[in-house]
Amino acid sequence: MVRLCSRLPAVGRTETGVPSQRLLFPLKQRSHYPPSRLSPLTLSIAGHYSLTLRSDLIMFSRAVRPAVRAGSAVVTRTAPPNAANFATLREIEGRLKSIKNIEKITNTMKVIASTRLTRAQKAMGDSRVYGETSNTVFEKAETKPLEDKKTLLVVASSDKGLCGGIHSGLSKATRRILQEYPESDIVVLGEKAKAQLSRTNPNALVLSFANVCKDIPTFADAQAIADQIALLPTDYASVKIIYNKWLNAQSYEPATVEAYSEEAITKSANISSFEIDDQALANLREYALANSLFWAMAEGHACEISARRNAMENASKNAGEMINKFQILYNRQRQAAITGELVEIITGATASADM
Repeated sequence: MVRLCSRLPAVGRTETGVPSQRLLFPLKQRSHYPPSRLSPLTLSIAGHYSLTLRSDLIMFSRAVRPAVRAGSAVVTRTAPPNAANFATLREIEGRLKSIKNIEKITNTMKVIASTRLTRAQKAMGDSRVYGETSNTVFEKAETKPLEDKKTLLVVASSDKGLCGGIHSGLSKATRRILQEYPESDIVVLGEKAKAQLSRTNPNALVLSFANVCKDIPTFADAQAIADQIALLPTDYASVKIIYNKWLNAQSYEPATVEAYSEEAITKSANISSFEIDDQALANLREYALANSLFWAMAEGHACEISARRNAMENASKNAGEMINKFQILYNRQRQAAITGELVEIITGATASADM
């Protein structure tokens, strides 16, 4: 039997998190009480051994030490190895704050993309007039690419991400075309597709453009790119422009539009029906290439804005679900902490009443 005469027992926790009872002794008190009554700083164990605590010295009897060690070994218990390692309230609160900030960013980007999508669709409709007119001319002239020369692939991508798999889809379509035309060269518009194609086909890249399609493309931008392509030393049979074709606000697919060389236009079966001077064929070829580039860039830009809006909408939805999940976890952890504190208070009060 252990009897404490200085203070009541207090309930605490060990370093492992297991509840335990510890005895609090004030050391700075006098210990010269009459021998007739027990000192407030004297611990009587089973009526045979005694432990006297003083402010300057703690004296243990040799007979008491084994009993004290055994008692401390019983009180101090280790947590089981399979105990759950829950996050603290502060960690959950920090995670909630970061997810809410991400949700604000994705919502803002969604609103911006929705605002820009209307203008991008209008520009896409205007550019189709140029591209479809050029295609109609070559279809009626029955123009076909030459077979004995290389083909140039122009990938109409952009520099920005956070728009789903719109750039990776173009890269996959380009690799499929390269399997049919393995000797083709590649011109890339934008850094995203360039980074992907440079890992698989670095030797095929001959020209690349950065800082394109940041805003709605213009015909002047397409004309500048067409001029740089015309300066390439290789005489290509045709130019295949790979771009994202608009289907609706939720979907798109990679497509190609072809621009022919001057020699291919000259050898067209019905080109004479248009009464074109030979000196104007070079200008027609460059103008047709610029029209096709303008069409591909404008339509690809509209697909990119639509894909970014859809991606940000899905990201905001996922962030909302994560916020609800962590809010429930936070409430449960908070209730568990409050319940634990109440249990400690009630246990301490019960122990005080028993003493």
